[in-house]
Amino acid sequence: MASGDDSPIFEDDESPPYSLEKMTDLVAVWDVALSDGVHKIEFEHGTTSGKRVVYVDGKEEIRKEWMFKLVGKETFCVGAAKTKATINIDAVSGFAYEYTLEINGKSLKKYMENRSKTTNTWVLRLDGEDFRVVLEKDTMDVWCNGKRMETAGEFVDDGTETHFSVGNHDCYIKAVSSGKRKEGIIHSLIVDNREIPEIS
Repeated sequence: MASGDDSPIFEDDESPPYSLEKMTDLVAVWDVALSDGVHKIEFEHGTTSGKRVVYVDGKEEIRKEWMFKLVGKETFCVGAAKTKATINIDAVSGFAYEYTLEINGKSLKKYMENRSKTTNTWVLRLDGEDFRVVLEKDTMDVWCNGKRMETAGEFVDDGTETHFSVGNHDCYIKAVSSGKRKEGIIHSLIVDNREIPEIS
């Protein structure tokens, strides 16, 4: 790649529209799991030029050429739900900088901790294809591979079932009381009458 050609840095079919040569000032990369999938956020910071470039899933979202403004923040949206994200650029000492990512006003760590309490995620393979199913507990929205699913809720003897389909497969998320106040409601994904283990 030192020859100066514009070959993508990935060999597969989903090549991002940029190359290593263009990303010489890459200083931070984060993977952010949202309901519609895991998004890669990359940040370039020209510490001598002031350049700032934000990429989300390989697509350039922001490009600014500041002459002397080396610290500050860049705010942009991520994912289908247009989740607010902010990269903070702070001077640590001399010409050293710290880059932190906030999602919806919380540090990435805090956001992910909170998210693990408000969502359930399952990964499964059906008909040779991988699927990522996410339940948002506060809204009962179900997402599968980045798309919000059409669902139908049903009350049953021991709780509720939220029905949806993935291809030709009947799926539902069963919600039952744990009987313990601290544990609350337990959600289970059932596909073709078999339970799928949740990822942690």
